[in-house]
Amino acid sequence: MGSATREGLAAARQALGTVGAKNGLATGEDLFSAARVIGDSAQLRSALADPSAEASDKAALVNSVFASIGAPAREVLVAIASNRWSDQDDLLAAVEETAIRAIARSVPASASIEHEIFMFGTAVASDPELELAVNGKLGSSEAKAVLISALFGSKASPQTVTIVSKLVQQPRGRRIGELLATAASIVADEAGFAIATVTSAAPINTAQRERLRSALAANYGRDLKLNVVVDPSIIGGLRVQIGDDVIDGSVSTRLSELKLQLAG
Repeated sequence: MGSATREGLAAARQALGTVGAKNGLATGEDLFSAARVIGDSAQLRSALADPSAEASDKAALVNSVFASIGAPAREVLVAIASNRWSDQDDLLAAVEETAIRAIARSVPASASIEHEIFMFGTAVASDPELELAVNGKLGSSEAKAVLISALFGSKASPQTVTIVSKLVQQPRGRRIGELLATAASIVADEAGFAIATVTSAAPINTAQRERLRSALAANYGRDLKLNVVVDPSIIGGLRVQIGDDVIDGSVSTRLSELKLQLAG
């Protein structure tokens, strides 16, 4: 990520301003709709990301193209377009990330939508037919949205359903697992913590989870929540991923490394 994009993302988050529980979901939906329009138009994307264009001209373009969406979302889009970006794709990603953050602000304190997103991703990953239906190129966006709503039913919060539905409609070449992992991380960051995905050969009891969580939180200097995946193929040990960091202490990896050493 370039410095221009980092600064742009910071400005985009600041532009959310007072968007909160009252209108966060609506603002997020508006921003997702805008992201889809921007993603479908190379000309619009180029105009909004053009570093030589005046900020006032970009603001006028945003207000013209997106006149039908709410004022909070338009203000965020103007702020995003007014900043510099390393490339056009980064601008589009910023609109999408800000949409997720806006929706996350509307989540009740009792809900854990980052876990709901994670569990849905796990379910899709374990069912090749479902993954194809959700992430394939043949189905229409509208059909995918209907499928997501049917899969969730009333078992997940409206915020989770909205985020997952919008993402599968505009994957931009990304696989569903990547989409959902990124979304869950953004939701967690908005709430002030990070997610550690722990892969274990066998279930981990509550006490073990808490010890691991405390140790990782102390090491990373921030609160963490664990998502645990049971995968017997790793044989033993643990594999932990926090953002781009991977701590692989699985037996399967150690055996593979040993085989490579012996072969060399």
